[in-house]
Amino acid sequence: MKKLICVFLLLLTVCCSAYRKPYKYVIQAEKDAFYHNNIGINYLSERIYYAAIEEFKIAISLSPNTQSTAVFQSNLGETYMYIGYPEMARVCFEDALKKYGLNFKYYQNLANCYAQLNIVQTKIKEYQASDSIYDKIMLGLLYIQTGETRRGVITLDDVCLSEPDLLITPAIKQYLSEITKKL
Repeated sequence: MKKLICVFLLLLTVCCSAYRKPYKYVIQAEKDAFYHNNIGINYLSERIYYAAIEEFKIAISLSPNTQSTAVFQSNLGETYMYIGYPEMARVCFEDALKKYGLNFKYYQNLANCYAQLNIVQTKIKEYQASDSIYDKIMLGLLYIQTGETRRGVITLDDVCLSEPDLLITPAIKQYLSEITKKL
């Protein structure tokens, strides 16, 4: 009887342990980057800032040269601003604008960062020298940061008039309508 049970168990283990192809994990960098960004956002909402920073850095390193990297950079910069490191946030916001310069939130974040660093006046002089439409957006926001709201509104309104088909123009118009309500 014992031999019969042993033989039965042996056959059962052989049948159940059939050869399977080992699981092979394939790295999908872009998909994994979004995954780490989402984890970072979850950590940020739970106020676990160090873990959020690390997750955003992983997302950036997995997908360094894509348009979506601008989102990861912006999230990292916002996290640095939350914990009081505007100099580190500045680098992130500037990189986000280099990757994708058509998101108005990135301009607002950078303007707030410049205000935290007390370098708004020097940046105004720098942006006044440029003829780029994107620099005019930044210039308008910096004027508003310094309290020259009318001058900033006029500058941003000029951007909207000169570039009505630009993707960022509706966001600027919405911002202008909010600012002018406060005047």
